[in-house]
Order: sequence, then C-alpha cells, then structure tokens
Amino acid sequence: MAETTTPQQTALGDVAARQLAIATRTVPQMVTISPRWLTRLLNWVPVESGVYRLNKVKNATQIEVDCSSRDEKILPQTFVDYVENPREYNLAAVQTIVDVHTRVSDLYSKPYNQISEQLRLAIETIKERQESELINNANYGLLHSVAAEQRVKTRTGAPTPDDLDELIAKVWKEPGFFLLHPLAIAAFGRECTRRGVPPPTISLFGSQFITWRGIPLIPSDKVPIVKGKTKIILLRTGESRQGVVGLFQPGLQGEQTPGLSVRFMGINEKAIASYLVSLYCSLAVLVDDAIAVLDDVEIGNYHEYKYQ
Repeated sequence: MAETTTPQQTALGDVAARQLAIATRTVPQMVTISPRWLTRLLNWVPVESGVYRLNKVKNATQIEVDCSSRDEKILPQTFVDYVENPREYNLAAVQTIVDVHTRVSDLYSKPYNQISEQLRLAIETIKERQESELINNANYGLLHSVAAEQRVKTRTGAPTPDDLDELIAKVWKEPGFFLLHPLAIAAFGRECTRRGVPPPTISLFGSQFITWRGIPLIPSDKVPIVKGKTKIILLRTGESRQGVVGLFQPGLQGEQTPGLSVRFMGINEKAIASYLVSLYCSLAVLVDDAIAVLDDVEIGNYHEYKYQ
C-alpha cells in the first residue's frame, strides 16, 4: 500500500497568527436599542414640582365678539371661563439598580470601563422603556389620549393615502409627523406603489424618511401590532401650537441628561457597588385635535404584479 503524506506547511497559518494578534474589541452591542425618534421630535417641558396642570377654556364657542359696520350698535359683553377641575399629570419613574462587583470593575476595565458600560446599557434600556410608555401607558400614553372624534378606521384595511389624508383633516393645524410601526410604513409604501404615487423622502437627523403631503412618517417598533393589525398616529407638538408635549423633571441629583439621573448607592459587604438609575417623564396632549389615530391598520396586504 502506498504511503500517504500530508502537504508540508510552508507559511504561518491564520489560526496560529491570530493568537499573537491584538484584536480590536468593541463595546457591548445590544439588539434592542432603537433610534427613538419620538423622544427627539417631542418638545420637552420642565415640570418643577413633578405635577403639570393642564388648564383649559370651557365653552370656547360661547365667547362673543362682533365685527360691525360704522354704526353705534352695542358691543357684546363676554368673558372666558375655565374648567374648574383641570387635569394634572404626574411624572412617572422608570428605574433600575445596576450592580457591579468591585473586583470586576477593578481588574477588567481595559479597554472599556465596566461600570460605564453597565450604566450605558441600563440607560439605553430605560430609554427604550420610556418611549414605549409614551406611546402605550394607560394613564398618559399617546394611544390612550385620543378623543373619540379623533379616531378613524381604514377604508379597506391596508393603510392608503386616503386614510392618511383623513388623519391630516383631523390634525390640520400644523401637523408635525406620523408615528407608526416600520411594518405599517412598508404597507403604506406598497399601497402608494400600487397607485403610482411613490411618496417622496426627507432628511432628518441624518436619516431618510418617507413623507405624505410633506409630513414625515416616523418609525417606532413600540407601536403595537396585534393579530396583524396596528395603528397610525398623527400628532402636532409644542406648547405654543397647543400640541403634544413631553414632561420631565429638571435639576435631579446626579443628572446625566434632562430627567435622567444616576446615583451611587454604596458598596455592600460583598463588595458589590450599586447605582440607582432613574428617568422621570410623562406626556400631555394639550387639546383634543393635537392627535388623531388610524385604527385597524392591516400590515399583511400584498399585491401581485404582472409584467408584460
């Protein structure tokens, strides 16, 4: 039987060389982090006492004025009345405690500081939860703050340009942006393509967004999808526009960014250092026509195209 021999290696192999190489390391990556466009686009109002009182006018249509000719007719007498028991918004807290063993932070903080990275990832998770609460919270979230007359249902299930036009008619005073799930954006794009009206794009924050009637469609994976259906929100923002505003607590101890604080809680007998991370926020819809919602939006409607 002929003896078989393996080819002689003539150069250093990859596996061996990699043992001596200096690897480039990255900070920890987390798939749940999103751009969180909603928190960037909202106007944020500081709430010094932790309570935001929303005063409103009562019976605005009964305020009488007159546009008369040059005669000397008696002018109407009127006054502006206010709602006796205005709604008050209390700031909600999103919190967690980050524990780091001091031995780990002492010995393994090169090239990246272990405490800083633990806090960074905890803060990212808290901010993701903040955006979800701003949309879904039962007390102050966008989806639970829509007046009955500001709700619209789709005509055919899939989101069409006609449906978005109806939302614009509901929030016609300086509408700011649509907020919807990325899959709803894709569904709307398919309907536009079918009609031969591809929506134009606009650049915001260095990213491209499709628009309808000049209003950007802002994606958020926090808008819920239930049994293949979702919702599309259109809102106006800012106090001066009587829109939707975000609320935060300024001047917190250990403040990192507005409304967010990190406080050292000490080291226990097991040499574990603890840090309290807190984010105080809420949201207020100043008048009913600042927001409208398109309900029962189907995201699974596709069209078969035949090419000649």
